[in-house]
Amino acid sequence: MKKYMRIGLFMLGLFLTGSVSVNAQKYAVIDTRYILDKIPDYANAQKELDNIAGNWQKEIDAMQAELDKMYKDYEAEQVMLSEDLRKKREDQLFVKEKTLRDLQRQRFGFEGDLFKRRQQLIKPVQDKVFNAVQKLAVQRGYEFILDKSEGITVIFADPKLDKSEDVLRELGVRN
Repeated sequence: MKKYMRIGLFMLGLFLTGSVSVNAQKYAVIDTRYILDKIPDYANAQKELDNIAGNWQKEIDAMQAELDKMYKDYEAEQVMLSEDLRKKREDQLFVKEKTLRDLQRQRFGFEGDLFKRRQQLIKPVQDKVFNAVQKLAVQRGYEFILDKSEGITVIFADPKLDKSEDVLRELGVRN
């Protein structure tokens, strides 16, 4: 009986030690979307990206309209064309369509021009935010900083834990 009591006390001691160490952890919650939206460099970079993407989309839309017209013309003239001319026009349509798809992939595809441009413009701003968060964590002794903006499920965050304003101050951004 004493043996079980010692084991029970030992387990209780381990549980209490674990509870105390969990309660001693400092953590904070930030909202990187909110922080980024308040940084002028981020807004400027996003505006530039939107302009670039818009121009590229116009270029692609113009090519698509040209391709649609070529298809429409081909369908209207198809019955009057010889076999050689029909084959030649089909080849032209195929090449034009392939060129269009390649351009779409080059501009907007995975790791395409837009992705690379986003990395050039936005990553430096994100790095500044990360460095400010890291500095804040070291200065205030936070063991965890959770981001409630995207991807992480935070069902409830006490507003007094939100340190987004502190990160903005660290970055020198005023509301």
